Formats: sequence, C-alpha cells, structure tokens
Amino acid sequence: MTVMTFASLAFTAPAMAQATGDAAAGERVFNKCQTCHVIADADGNVLGGRAAKTGPNLYGLPGRVAGSQADFNGYGDDLVALGATGFVWDEASFLEYAADPAKFLKARLDDSGARSKMAFKLANEKERLDVYAYIASLSPAAEPAAEGEAAPAVTN
Repeated sequence: MTVMTFASLAFTAPAMAQATGDAAAGERVFNKCQTCHVIADADGNVLGGRAAKTGPNLYGLPGRVAGSQADFNGYGDDLVALGATGFVWDEASFLEYAADPAKFLKARLDDSGARSKMAFKLANEKERLDVYAYIASLSPAAEPAAEGEAAPAVTN
C-alpha cells in the first residue's frame, strides 16, 4: 500500500469513538447501569444489560445528540433542551454527566434549576472511563463531524 493510498484511507474511514478506559472492566461496571439501561443494536439484539427500559438504550451513544434516542420518550426536558443545542455525547461529556447528571445539566445549560431524571451518580472516574469504553466497544463508529460542526447522530 502506498503512502498516498494509506493517507486517503485515513481521511475517509469513519472515526472510531476514542475511549480511553478498559471495555472488559466496563462490562462488569455496567452491572450498576443495567437496572435502567440496555445496549441493544438496531435489530433488538441485547449486547449489554438486561433489556431495561427505564433509561434510554445506550447503543450508539458516542456521537449521538443528547436526548435523541429513537424509541425512547422518557427524557427529561432539560436533557432534550441540551440536545436541541446540537450537543453530542463524547467521552469527556459522558464522564462529566455520569459523575453528577444534574450538576452537568446546570452547567451546560447555564440554568441553576436544570434537573436530570437520572439520579444515579457513578463517582469513580476509572469506572466511568471503563463504562464509556464498554458502551463505545458495542456501538457503531460515530461519523466524523466537519470542522466547526457538531457530529451527526448515529442512526440505529
């Protein structure tokens, strides 16, 4: 393969979600999340969790607009409002959100009254990194965003 061919492939291939955690460890930590969440592909195959429906399906979370999971209508108004700004999930935002969802929304929306329907907090940063890596490992690659634009949502 020539350098030119390799370079052109590098620019045309979809970007993989850059997760810095340990997906295998994240699978174990996801046991804390599966009470409310599942990771199920577009065909409904459960890849992680136990088909819980309290929270949205986390398949395709990396690169998805906040509050936009198809077939889930239980989002809080503030998370939907954040998504309406074009906000897209990535590792850094997931880590911040999972640590304290309400604090995250208050800061991102600049609204001290913002609330989250997710009361659970995953305090341990390594566990948050690992869970994100696990979710990313089971999700399709997010399409890269054009410079200056939010990444498009992953369609499932």
